[in-house]
Amino acid sequence: MTSKAQNSEAHETTDHNVIRKWAEERGGKPATVKATEKDGHAGILRIDFDPPDEGLDRISWDKFFETFDEAGIAFLHQDRTKDGKLSRFHKFVRH
Repeated sequence: MTSKAQNSEAHETTDHNVIRKWAEERGGKPATVKATEKDGHAGILRIDFDPPDEGLDRISWDKFFETFDEAGIAFLHQDRTKDGKLSRFHKFVRH
């Protein structure tokens, strides 16, 4: 397998530093889906990229990771596309 093919694979992590670095390298900000917050807790988590998505509320990394840990989820992400470009592919999965 070539390094390009390896980089195009998805990786799963719960490491806060890896998630934050991945998002910030792509201009991503921690966010939650509007109207999904409950009892002072962030709702459905997302990474928001510019231009900001009107359906999302940006939140702090601390609040993002508090909710992330409470939900027991993992971050599935791709570093690069098959052609070597920076990828924004990601999703949150049950851990």
